[in-house]
Amino acid sequence: MSMDDMSFVKTGDARTFEPEQGMKRQVLAHSDQLMLVRHFFEKGWVGARHSHPHHQLVYVVSGAIRVDVDGRVFDVLAGDSFVVDGAVEHQASALEPSAVLDVFTPLREDYRELVK
Repeated sequence: MSMDDMSFVKTGDARTFEPEQGMKRQVLAHSDQLMLVRHFFEKGWVGARHSHPHHQLVYVVSGAIRVDVDGRVFDVLAGDSFVVDGAVEHQASALEPSAVLDVFTPLREDYRELVK
């Protein structure tokens, strides 16, 4: 990858989107195969149950979330991480104000469209 192809995002330059009440999203560095996304959740936020073809690696930076992955429910605290395979139905909710990093592979075209 050349420097021209490299995605470099300074935290202060990341655009913030609010796709639903109680959640903010920032699309960070990405390539054709990987995408880093930061989410901020307000306490009480409940996300829609969904699935997507992308594999998703989740790291909870701060706070605590509750996750239901294909019917398996668990609480994830700051410093914890987990993987959701592509096409697996999942849902998350915020037990307290939380910051979460998600890595998607391949990248999410629907999110890349936000930052073009």
